Amino acid sequence: MNPTLLSMLAIIIAGGATALQAPTNARLATAVASPVNAAFVSFAVGTAALGIMALALQTRPDIQAAKALPAWAWAGGLYGVVFVVAAAWAVPRLGVAMTVTLMVAGQLLLSLTLDHFGALGVPRQPLNLGRIAGVALVIAGVVLVRRS
Repeated sequence: MNPTLLSMLAIIIAGGATALQAPTNARLATAVASPVNAAFVSFAVGTAALGIMALALQTRPDIQAAKALPAWAWAGGLYGVVFVVAAAWAVPRLGVAMTVTLMVAGQLLLSLTLDHFGALGVPRQPLNLGRIAGVALVIAGVVLVRRS
């Protein structure tokens, strides 16, 4: 299979997992009394799964490379906390479609900014009409999902 197609398929599956994660953690939040507790359990299960994967794949971190990273490179887990807590809190209030649509809109708006400025080490991709129109269509989708 074409590597680009395979990458796109993997991301579509990951997006589906995001849609599953939101209601799963919302249900968990009800049982464990808060979105923060749900996120804690979710991250504990995810950490265990990653540990098993790392052992199975025999991956070893490059400690020297890790030490050389800028401080912001260590913040990825914090972004995950915001995502999981917000989704667990929002799904019972907004529904899965609205929650995920708003999250995608937020991802795209920040993604355009990161690309435009080449921030956080990503290749610079200046804004253009097509990229802006694509994000505008997603934001229009937020409005349509909300009005349904």
